[in-house]
Amino acid sequence: MKRDALPMLPPAPSEVVSDGAPLSGRYAGRIDYIDWQALQGPHARSWLWRRLHHKRWQYVGLGNEEVFVGVAIVDLGWMCTAFAYAFDRVRGELVANWRQDGLAGWQGRVSDEPVQGAHAWFRGPFARLRLQHGASDEDGEAEGSDILELSVRTRAMKVQVDLSLAHAAPFLLGVGPVEGGVAHATQKSSALPVSGWLNVRGRRFDLSDAVACLDSSNGLLARDTEWRWASAHSAEVGFNLQQGYFGVNENALWLDGQLIPLGAANFEFNPKRPMAPWRVSTDDGLLDLMFTPEGARQEDRDVWMASSHYVQPVGTFSGTVRASRAAAPRAIDGLLGVTEDHRSKW
Repeated sequence: MKRDALPMLPPAPSEVVSDGAPLSGRYAGRIDYIDWQALQGPHARSWLWRRLHHKRWQYVGLGNEEVFVGVAIVDLGWMCTAFAYAFDRVRGELVANWRQDGLAGWQGRVSDEPVQGAHAWFRGPFARLRLQHGASDEDGEAEGSDILELSVRTRAMKVQVDLSLAHAAPFLLGVGPVEGGVAHATQKSSALPVSGWLNVRGRRFDLSDAVACLDSSNGLLARDTEWRWASAHSAEVGFNLQQGYFGVNENALWLDGQLIPLGAANFEFNPKRPMAPWRVSTDDGLLDLMFTPEGARQEDRDVWMASSHYVQPVGTFSGTVRASRAAAPRAIDGLLGVTEDHRSKW
């Protein structure tokens, strides 16, 4: 490869397991289905172990100049949980912060289809959430459009948006082993165009100028899992970084629609002062950014067998990215996104 050539990722495989082992690597494109049942030998586990350790989630983050919205549906195998929040960027205020827990399979579920065919839902007291691939007809059945429909109905907030996949930049598929668990796979998108609205506190926000990103993850994880995460996207540039249980497997840069793998991520921040500036960078020199928080969603909770210690600041990134070491740096200023510091026992 020439020194100034861009690294190219292989196309996404049809399966995440090959010859009984995780098909570790980073790939470009979407995978239809994530299935770990073919794991064998040292990667095999009992039905009960898989039941307790198989984690699936769908997360959507979307925002514009006025507001940022985060929504997640999480299937832990033995329980499920969901959250939705809205941060008013003009007022600098978290105007909605909702969450509920439920029984997996009865009150919530996340399918093994990460993008096309995706169906995640949660139903609880005064709450209905759904993320589904394809438009819905009057009976709630999926139709054939290449969109993700996100619907949130809670007392705190209501969201109805479509995320267009038709002309999306290549998705990242990351597959790899995890310490203390077996394997993990994730699909990450860059900027997805949005149409729809948010209703919160009697106000209606038009989200037609917002952009969204999707995090669809599925893995056999350790009971204790922790990570630092950063994600920000616009039509021209976006990135996803993780430091923790999954190594470099989901580190990527999108530049003018091109997907570029990134090296190991470094997060410099004060865990006791998450609203102070963060610095995020990669060891290959392709990304070096400062993050300025505007507000945050936080939780510190212990529920029966599970606990979550979590902060997700919302803010903007500034600094430089580059397509390769030989490429000229591109200046980034005011790129909306999030960081996260998360420790889970699940």
